[in-house]
Amino acid sequence: MTILDRTKIRPDILKLMDKSEKIQMKGAIAFISLEENKGRNLPEIMKKITKGNEDFFQKISNIEASIDDLYGFMTDEEMLFLAKLFRYATDYMADYDLKKNPIPDDVKVESVDINGIPAEWQIVPNAIEEHVLLYFHGGGQILMSPKSHRILTVALGEVTNMRVLSVDYRLAPEHPYPAGLEDCVSSYKWLLSKGIKPENIVIGGDSAGGNQTLATLLKLRDEGISLPAGAIALSPGIDYTTESKTITTNAATDPILADVGLFWWISAYLAGADPYDPYISPVHADLKGLPPILVQVSKIEMLYDHSTRFVERAKAAGVDAILQEWDEMIHVWQGFGLQDLPEAREAVNKIGEFVKNLFN
Repeated sequence: MTILDRTKIRPDILKLMDKSEKIQMKGAIAFISLEENKGRNLPEIMKKITKGNEDFFQKISNIEASIDDLYGFMTDEEMLFLAKLFRYATDYMADYDLKKNPIPDDVKVESVDINGIPAEWQIVPNAIEEHVLLYFHGGGQILMSPKSHRILTVALGEVTNMRVLSVDYRLAPEHPYPAGLEDCVSSYKWLLSKGIKPENIVIGGDSAGGNQTLATLLKLRDEGISLPAGAIALSPGIDYTTESKTITTNAATDPILADVGLFWWISAYLAGADPYDPYISPVHADLKGLPPILVQVSKIEMLYDHSTRFVERAKAAGVDAILQEWDEMIHVWQGFGLQDLPEAREAVNKIGEFVKNLFN
């Protein structure tokens, strides 16, 4: 049984979702067809995810449930296989998107090694050399990459007039918390070592990358390192506890997250770590002393109250936090619908306005 109620989703978004799912399914089938994966039963795997997802929502609907209840749905071997499957499918989708909407020839895309951490410079023609947007991609701490987000991050470079450094931080389950955060913090320190001033840096990210964005700010603050000019968090997933209400109340209206199988993503990333750790769940952190932060979120997505609670607590701590909300949009619509949804372009333009105000 699926969790999503398709009757509650806007028809144009459903059309985009269906098209995306078909392309990613082709990628999944191609992955299963690889020699090393022959013998794997994809329908059986998807059936297990669906069953696990049902159990997940039943458990977190229980007021006495804990994150510990989510462990054991999948074996370590199954989680690793699924991570590779999802990565292959999203990479397949990224290749399709980049072929359909190629990056302009005048945009420089250059691989860079950040002391062993892969990353990608994306430099648009109007970029100010000393201004850098340090970007952490989403993907539930499990999948995706700078390539999967390249169309979005290049667009952000264009509206902010910044060079973009998109980081390919380590992912779970091979590298659970705190590996990814260590990479994100290291990438910021690397920029400082290259002579980029903190006041010329903005950190941004979507979903899991929004988590890394805010956790990086907290880590830098706690280590006494000069903070960037500001930060951007798009539909951030910043509460790994069971305290989020919209995880369940908005499940029927979230076509990205409702049926994907978050139950094993959570345990794969935490690997036994305390979900109340502020670097894991920044919504529970002491937020004093952080720079201006822009948060964008849709009212119908499962992570909605992650954003609303964070901004409320940030403001109470004296942080210049801005919450921008949309109706009827899907999780990280800024990237998903950039070529098709006017709301996506509107959101990206608002990010440009926020960043430019930081430097005025």
